[in-house]
Amino acid sequence: MNSTNFFFVIIILLIFLVILPSSLSVALDAITPNQPLRDGDLLLSTTKIFALGFFSPGNSHNRYVGVWYNTIPIQTIVWTANRDSPVIPIAGAGLLVVHGNHGGLVIYGNDQNTPLIWSANVTVSSPNNSVIAKLLDTGNLVLLENSGSGQRMLWQGFDYPSDTLLPLMKIGLNRRSGLNWLLTSWKSHDDPRSGDFSYEIDPTTFPQFIVYKDRTKWFRVGTWTGQRLSGVPEYTTSNIYRIYCYRWLSTHKGVLDESGIFQRFVWRGQENKWIEGSFNPSEWCDYYGQCGPNSNCDPYSNYNFSCLCLPGFEPKFPQDWNMRVGSGGCLRKSGASTCRKGEGFVKVERVKVPDSSRSRVNMSLSLKGCEQDCMKNCSCMAYTSADEREGGKGCVTWYGDLIDTRTFSNVGQDLYVRVDAATLAQFANGSVISKKARLATSLVSALVFLVLVFLLCWLVRRKRQGSNVALLVMYFMTAGRQRKNTFFMEDGTDLNDQSKINSELQFFNLTTVAATTDNFSVANKLGNGGFGSVYKGVLHNGKEVAVKRLSKNSGQGIKEFKNEVGIIVKLQHKNLVTIIGCCVEDGEKMLIYEYVPNKSLDSFIFEGHCWTGKSAVTLLLESLEGSYTFIKTQD
Repeated sequence: MNSTNFFFVIIILLIFLVILPSSLSVALDAITPNQPLRDGDLLLSTTKIFALGFFSPGNSHNRYVGVWYNTIPIQTIVWTANRDSPVIPIAGAGLLVVHGNHGGLVIYGNDQNTPLIWSANVTVSSPNNSVIAKLLDTGNLVLLENSGSGQRMLWQGFDYPSDTLLPLMKIGLNRRSGLNWLLTSWKSHDDPRSGDFSYEIDPTTFPQFIVYKDRTKWFRVGTWTGQRLSGVPEYTTSNIYRIYCYRWLSTHKGVLDESGIFQRFVWRGQENKWIEGSFNPSEWCDYYGQCGPNSNCDPYSNYNFSCLCLPGFEPKFPQDWNMRVGSGGCLRKSGASTCRKGEGFVKVERVKVPDSSRSRVNMSLSLKGCEQDCMKNCSCMAYTSADEREGGKGCVTWYGDLIDTRTFSNVGQDLYVRVDAATLAQFANGSVISKKARLATSLVSALVFLVLVFLLCWLVRRKRQGSNVALLVMYFMTAGRQRKNTFFMEDGTDLNDQSKINSELQFFNLTTVAATTDNFSVANKLGNGGFGSVYKGVLHNGKEVAVKRLSKNSGQGIKEFKNEVGIIVKLQHKNLVTIIGCCVEDGEKMLIYEYVPNKSLDSFIFEGHCWTGKSAVTLLLESLEGSYTFIKTQD
């Protein structure tokens, strides 16, 4: 090797040795003044559940410092430090440094001689104290100060959430420090800058959670009722326990996306993906104030319109209401007075109670005391209990318009709305009628139940006596009305089972039946009724038959026809006319019986006595030792 080549090899090795330390990824357990985090390095939590480092979202080339799940193959960012101040690639590689006197935790674009990009903005109590940054297994980045008296936390990332709510994070207001814990959506999938939506608490009067869009109320999550969030029924005590329970830390999260939807996710390792959970807002009625003031948004309404005025109110713009536009809301009915003139309260059940920013709270009052307190003040529009537990305790009263009330299907609070005397009487009468109707329904149900029990006992008794009981209940309607049959067989025989009918019944085609009756000639016609006509016919073997041809407008369908055929087949008896077969073809439905000359069976049964007028007959047929019982009831 000549001297020139040797010189070039030495130069390349020196360049490689200079570049190598900065290009290799380093896994750290802490960031110290002497050990910064460079772009490409990772800060890992103790059990390596979470990692912190520089990242670029989506198609963006900007660099951000963020936290993500280290054990999940899909990179999922859960917290971002410099979301509104990215490291621009042309400025060089990013650097996260711990400083005792320059903000505590600082991000530079390249090195510490360049302007800082982001800072935690804290200072240590003494320049002699050491400072380190660590990532906890909760995903929380913390800045710790070590002094002679021990270690204290100077700053934590969980005080400044991004768009993701992790277990042990908070949404609320720290009145001592002034910190407002809130979620803020990303601008877009590729841009983690603060977006249009925020999820935070409204601390005025009765605190409630609200999602804002550009500082305008977008979706009201509601107040805590002691059992659930009033606007999100599925967020119950048990669910909240699961979210904050320590053993769920690495698998659960909630995200406020760029469209204003807050959704819960759970990681399913077997499928290697995030499973979507409940999300809100999910219905039209969830969005804030859809139906305007003094209304109730009811997605289960029978009027094909979700907006309904609360009791005692009427649409402010009736024409808009008729056009299914309810944003104008409702106002008190014309001429109605609710101030010491016989007014009262009407209960509206299972609702998300109105916006509590216009309410007052008194936790010392019972629900009855709350009613009395509201009644004393003519400006009080409605009241409810502040806490649903123990039958309701505490008092919330509203003054001014009632905004953003909606109905839920099976949960929710009861809201008591102030109404005038006329409206109160109207609802009171409706309540009395409703109670009477429920009482009547209960009595009828009890009576039917007793009759069924008696009938069952009677059947069991007959069966124990060795009888083979078949009970047939038939209704005959006179004046040409159609006969309707209901059949009950004690042995449980399925009368619609075609295979059982086929074994005992002949099927004729339409051509054969037409030839038998001389093409349904008038000369062969024996009679007719509401069901159709009956013809006499002769089969090819000379046997005389009677053909019952159902009229096409008789109303009897295939199911009823098969029922009738099955019953007659099962009830063959020497004293009953025998069915030979049937024909179902080209819309025709016909039954072929043996022809019985002389008199019909009813003349023997009723011994020539006729029933006249509009009468209904209930026929009970009991095949017990050859005896038959007939019971007649008349209108």
